Amino acid sequence: MVQPARMKRATRAVRIGESRCGLGVFARRRFITGDSIAEIRGKVIADPEYWSAYCIDLGGGAVLEPAAPFRFINHSCQPNCELVDYTRWDDATGAIRHMTRVRAIAPINSGHELTIDYAWPSTCAIPCLCGSERCRGWIVAEASLRELLESIKTN
Repeated sequence: MVQPARMKRATRAVRIGESRCGLGVFARRRFITGDSIAEIRGKVIADPEYWSAYCIDLGGGAVLEPAAPFRFINHSCQPNCELVDYTRWDDATGAIRHMTRVRAIAPINSGHELTIDYAWPSTCAIPCLCGSERCRGWIVAEASLRELLESIKTN
């Protein structure tokens, strides 16, 4: 199967490799702060009950089930990337297309793992293994950490 040019560029920019948490996404080249790395491709599922270990909440009851390589982007409490949602007009379909891209929020050297802050609500928090200097100890939104810790104390 021939890949579209955009997918080939994304594949050349990153690779899947072994990470401290299983598989991860690693830079094949250097990125500077603000670089748009690639679009996350996958299937949009409009079902508020749908869940998987990889899905990305798009709001409004919809999630994106990402395809590789970004299916394997891991969490860090001190991330070097963020997800950016945006829309654009698709001339081919004559409709607005919703897209999610990965953008560098810090310099990333070739060979380094790309990470994002999952920022989960306290009800979904799990212990964090990111190992960053600013690790919160939990995969949870920074604003929800106090609530999580208080709920752990009372239980």
